[in-house]
Amino acid sequence: MNPASRRRAFLGATLALGLTGSLALGGVSLVAAAPKERVIKLTVKRFEYSKKEIELKLGQPVVIEITSQDVPHGFSVPDFKVRADVVLPGKMTRVRFTPDRTGTFIYLCDIFCGTDHEKVEGRFIVRA
Repeated sequence: MNPASRRRAFLGATLALGLTGSLALGGVSLVAAAPKERVIKLTVKRFEYSKKEIELKLGQPVVIEITSQDVPHGFSVPDFKVRADVVLPGKMTRVRFTPDRTGTFIYLCDIFCGTDHEKVEGRFIVRA
């Protein structure tokens, strides 16, 4: 390989590496950071949740940390197909989801916990 050919090969390789590095770095800087998970603590007892209304942001991941103060309870958000099998007294149960639409959505106890079981509910209000 003559000196001119070597120089062209070297310049071509250098240019290719530089473009690849620039594209890789540019791609990283253009990627938006994922929204931070919001943690919400919630307790439940006969016959109420500690919070009747909780405001959420559209697209922000949420972790609901639920603890029962008395008997086993359930937790369900039917519109988001989210459910905890059982919320046991004194034990924390975590439920994760990301609201994908705005509006008002009911969360409720779906394990019979006594005569006023149907009153154990609250609302998520999801805003853009």
